[in-house]
Amino acid sequence: MQAISCHQAWQNMTRSARQGSVRNYCQLLDMADYCVETELFPLPVLEAYTAWNLELPISEAQHQLFSNLRGGGQGDYRQGMQRKIANVVDCLSCYPASKRAVITIGNDAFAAHSDDDQAKCMRELHCYLDDDNRLSATVFFRAQAALIFPKNIHFIGSLMRTVAAQLPGQPQLGTLFYLTTILVADRA
Repeated sequence: MQAISCHQAWQNMTRSARQGSVRNYCQLLDMADYCVETELFPLPVLEAYTAWNLELPISEAQHQLFSNLRGGGQGDYRQGMQRKIANVVDCLSCYPASKRAVITIGNDAFAAHSDDDQAKCMRELHCYLDDDNRLSATVFFRAQAALIFPKNIHFIGSLMRTVAAQLPGQPQLGTLFYLTTILVADRA
C-alpha cells in the first residue's frame, strides 16, 4: 500500500463518505505533515484540541473553541495521556523492537453505548520503530467522521512527535496505518 499525505487522506475520506458509510476503511499515511486545516478546524482549534488531548494545560480562550460539532466527548482522549506517553517512551527506549508500545484510549470495558462521551472513536495507537528507525504507528478507530479527521490526525501526529522527541536519537516520523471500522461524512 502506497503512503499518501494526510491532506490526501482527508480528501479521499470526504469523497468516499459522501457516497455513504464505508466499512473497514484503511489507508497508509505519511506523517511528515499531519496538519490538515479546514474551515471547522483552523490551526488554533487544532492546537487547542491537541493540547487538551495530550493532557497539557490550555487557556480559557482555547477552551472556548470546544464544541460538540467538533467532536464532543467522543473525541476527548485526555485521561492519563501523559502516563501513557511515558509508558510508550519507556517501552521503546528499553526495547526498541517491542510490539507493546500501545496507547489505549477507551478505558472502560463496559462503556454505556447510549452515552456518546463513553463511546470513544479512537481506540488504540500501536507505536513502533520501523526498518528505517522512524517512529511509525497503527491506529484503530471505532468510527471516523471525515469532517472530524483533521482534529484526530493532528492529535495523532503531535502524539507521535511527542513520543519521538523523548526517544534516544529522536527519530523522524514515519507512517501511520489508519484503520476505522466505519467511515462516515459527519457526526449526524
